[in-house]
Amino acid sequence: MKATVVTLDNQAAGEITLNEEIFGLPVRKDILHRVVNWQLAKRQSGNHCAKIRSEIRGGKKKPHKQKGTGQARQGSSVAPHMVGGGVAMGPRPRSHAHDLPKKIRKLGLKTALSSKLASGKLIIIKDAKLAEGKTALLVKNLKAFDMKSALIIDGAIIDANFKNAAANLFNIDVLPTIGANVYDILRRDSLILTEEAVKKLEERLA
Repeated sequence: MKATVVTLDNQAAGEITLNEEIFGLPVRKDILHRVVNWQLAKRQSGNHCAKIRSEIRGGKKKPHKQKGTGQARQGSSVAPHMVGGGVAMGPRPRSHAHDLPKKIRKLGLKTALSSKLASGKLIIIKDAKLAEGKTALLVKNLKAFDMKSALIIDGAIIDANFKNAAANLFNIDVLPTIGANVYDILRRDSLILTEEAVKKLEERLA
């Protein structure tokens, strides 16, 4: 399939042929859902922790004698039902990561790219280079595109001036091809790929 290539200020710069097996797949929300859940689960630190009764500081003696006080019998001052006691079955440090087949991860990235093309939110630019690393210069160029937010994916190496200019824009993310992922593609309104990025993604996903 053919797609239009534009410059960074949205001027026509030719055409590019896209691989239909990567950019022309049907949108499967179940696959996208699985891949996003897998990504977010890996990001969780899993360091939440509640103290169990053996970790409570202080004496663990019997709080009062067994009989004669008019109170219910108690065996320990750190039992879970006592104020300041240990937590029963509370959270402990663990990894939230789970396995996902490589084929599903690969299909998820293809589906995310296809969904952006199908919704008209995929923009292909000649390159992502700036003469100076100034945010105002990048903002001026991006005004030519009608978008709320964008993920810009370049080739293996990102232009230093472009990276510095985009660093101050909260609604613009910039990634090299190796960092392309389903979650970041879906969380931004538009996806902007350079010609080099298209080439590298097709090599990676072929």
